[in-house]
Amino acid sequence: MANRQKILIVDDDNNIAELISLYLTKECFETKIVNDGEEALRVIKTFSPNLILLDLMLPGIDGYQVCREVRQKSNTPIIMLSAKGEIFDKVLGLELGADDYIIKPFDSKELVARVKAVLRRSQQSEKAVSSQTNGKYVEYPDLIINLTNYSVLYNGNPVDMPPKELELLYFLASSPNQVFTREQLLDHIWGYEYIGDTRTVDVHIKRLREKIKDHKNWSISTVWGIGYKFEVK
Repeated sequence: MANRQKILIVDDDNNIAELISLYLTKECFETKIVNDGEEALRVIKTFSPNLILLDLMLPGIDGYQVCREVRQKSNTPIIMLSAKGEIFDKVLGLELGADDYIIKPFDSKELVARVKAVLRRSQQSEKAVSSQTNGKYVEYPDLIINLTNYSVLYNGNPVDMPPKELELLYFLASSPNQVFTREQLLDHIWGYEYIGDTRTVDVHIKRLREKIKDHKNWSISTVWGIGYKFEVK
């Protein structure tokens, strides 16, 4: 049992947290519950979770800020939980680096399925990196995207970005001038089991464009009505 995957549940409603813990314990996960953002940031260091279930409405430091601080130091998968179902809240959560977003109230089977899917994608990414012996990167003028060590150099400076942003950029740049639909990008980057929608792709493209500006030799281009491409001029 020592190799059970660990899930940190961050929710100020202890009844909901206990219920989530029950669902996940039945699936052989090890769980730990905390009820506020400050405690979550402390516990992450000692508990070292494989995944964080993070409620947005927390006392003190809210879930958005917790997600922001975790992403500055770690790529630990995060699934946000919220009673807020508005598109703005979902987009903001994804922009901050969350891997998925679940609206309360949720079905227990869907919650477990999403946890397993996010963990699977995370593990596949880690295996892909560790299996590379000669390095895996693409290079353009003023841009180097290295999938082996998950780094991006832009104009000679390192650029911080969550794993899915980097993987999306690498995938597009690996096939210059090829157009990909949002559905194709979801399949390649998030996997066939992803339960989200194509808006996820748009959010990540928006974030990439904020960090990687168009270059005279290349750009991340929108092909209206179809999808996106890494355009080399």
